[in-house]
Amino acid sequence: MTETIFDVIGVGIGPFNLGLAALLEPISDIKALFLEQKPCFQWHPGLLLEGATIQVPFLADLVTMADPSSRFSFLNYLKVQSRLYHFYFLEHFHILRQEYNHYCQWVAEQLNSCRFSQRVEAITWQDGYFEVKVFDLNSQTKIAYHSRNLVLGVGSVPRVPSCLESWLSDTVFHSANFLHYRDRCRHHESITVIGSGQSAAEVFYDLLQTQEMYGYRLNWHTRAPGFFPMEYSKLGLEHFSPDYIRYFYSLPSYRRDQVLAQQNLLYKGISFSTIADIYDLLYQRSIAGNKLHVQLLPLVELKEVEKIENQYRLGYRHVEQDEHFSHNAHCIILATGYHHAIPECIAGIRSLIQWDEQERYRVNLNYRLELTQAIPNQIFVQNGELHTHGVGAPDLGLGAYRNSVIINTLTGKTVYSTDQRNVFQEFGIAA
Repeated sequence: MTETIFDVIGVGIGPFNLGLAALLEPISDIKALFLEQKPCFQWHPGLLLEGATIQVPFLADLVTMADPSSRFSFLNYLKVQSRLYHFYFLEHFHILRQEYNHYCQWVAEQLNSCRFSQRVEAITWQDGYFEVKVFDLNSQTKIAYHSRNLVLGVGSVPRVPSCLESWLSDTVFHSANFLHYRDRCRHHESITVIGSGQSAAEVFYDLLQTQEMYGYRLNWHTRAPGFFPMEYSKLGLEHFSPDYIRYFYSLPSYRRDQVLAQQNLLYKGISFSTIADIYDLLYQRSIAGNKLHVQLLPLVELKEVEKIENQYRLGYRHVEQDEHFSHNAHCIILATGYHHAIPECIAGIRSLIQWDEQERYRVNLNYRLELTQAIPNQIFVQNGELHTHGVGAPDLGLGAYRNSVIINTLTGKTVYSTDQRNVFQEFGIAA
């Protein structure tokens, strides 16, 4: 081969692979390439609501938890943007989602290793190299790159209840597309939001604010026991640490699945401030006995859907009362979360990867996929290891740590320190 052989190619440019690219930038002996089919960096563009913040502190940027002196830190971004004093006087620990997105765009624009409008279509392995076949959406040409190692950072995809998959449209859509359809959905007679996480709460609150202007009925339904806040105590947050990752990884796989099933509120709840904003507005609207055209209903499981003329009839079962009932809506917004999907482009190397009994990646502690052959090449995964590494897998605050581990593994040396003790509590019995 006479063309460039990369040390690592990253598939997808979300916050995690972008952080990896930023931390690799000063390492001269690692030649990296990151590929993304979108024309530029975009982080959940359908949910960049005005005033919405990310749910982790600003220190959980792309690099700070690995290298606070990096020129790609959020604080340096503010300095370059002449906004450092503005942020200082703002005194907010959690930054606006719109600004986080712009910060990531600022970083991506400075990294030559990041290439957009590059759709990865197939990956194969032969003769000690991965071949990554790409379609360039700008030039409409096909390109092949070769690399010794891979990092899969394709992110998660919206989760849609099976009974609604065939109904997806501009009147039935996932909250990931909320801003794309918000203006037209406001003109419907009734809107139903399904889900009980932060996205559901933000969408509901946004629609609640404009309800009086447009006059629609607004419903918020979930099969969860209630509209509960996310666990955000200081000791609870210690679950998002390298220490907990190591403890969780040490558990048997069946025990890990059991533990995860009990930890929803560590990463799926609603922020206290959003709940307070919603309640305060509902209270204000109820003054003088005003009728609220709003329904908040937990413990209802969606079982079936049918369309009758210009509206949908949703068939529910109440989880505790075990009673069935129907509900009509003209517009349905699914804030039903996300799941990690296996990218189609790895079909050519699927047989090289080991899978567990549930067809999930087998992942080593250092985020390396276990392979069926002893080869010198490595495949790493970003945010595809919830089942092996625990609740911190999708958390932005642990992205820099994971990237530090990946870089140290790639180089065979400690480029970025990964401290062995980061929390006050102990998660397991010491040997």
